[in-house]
Amino acid sequence: MQTRQKFPIAIEQNILTIAIAALVFLIYIPLIIYWYDGWLNKSISIEHEYFSHGIIGLPFAGYIVWNNRHKWQELPNIFHPLGGILLGLAGAWYVSGIPDLINLSFPLILAGICLWFKGIPGLKLMVIPLIFVLLASPNHIPYLIEPYALPLQKFIAAVAGFILTQLNMDVTVEQIYLYVGGRIVEVAPHCAGLKMLFTSLYVSLML
Repeated sequence: MQTRQKFPIAIEQNILTIAIAALVFLIYIPLIIYWYDGWLNKSISIEHEYFSHGIIGLPFAGYIVWNNRHKWQELPNIFHPLGGILLGLAGAWYVSGIPDLINLSFPLILAGICLWFKGIPGLKLMVIPLIFVLLASPNHIPYLIEPYALPLQKFIAAVAGFILTQLNMDVTVEQIYLYVGGRIVEVAPHCAGLKMLFTSLYVSLML
């Protein structure tokens, strides 16, 4: 009998948290579906595909949150004003119409919710899943890194050219391109090394 009484009481105590979580879910589920559709069906830009590690990263973040749910409930309800600022900023980003800001508003609003309900302790508790969500949110930051990837691309092309030369093939290496039998082949597309690097770092964090 006591168990039956405690269950509705727990629901009443957390009704606001449940309502906020449901609202965030309804707002962002179309965006997350769009991400997954792009990652799985390759229907989005190359820059977006840099973040395809989110296919496993977002569920893993949800798994961590679920495991921390009891610790979350045990934390005192401490409001932090930064939470309101982050929530307002996330809302502004979401309605801005700018793809990068819309995407980044997702981890921002989650951080705001943590601060709003549980303050700094809540943010510390959920910092790991928040990092996973942030690193899986597509944006154009890879554009800033691309110029530094050129030496890596040249190295890949040079190694490929050397290997083919050892096989007695007529190969000419020019920058990141190979000319094989008069045909040009791009063996080091700008996305290849960076995508592998991002995915490796992300999986390392998960482990």
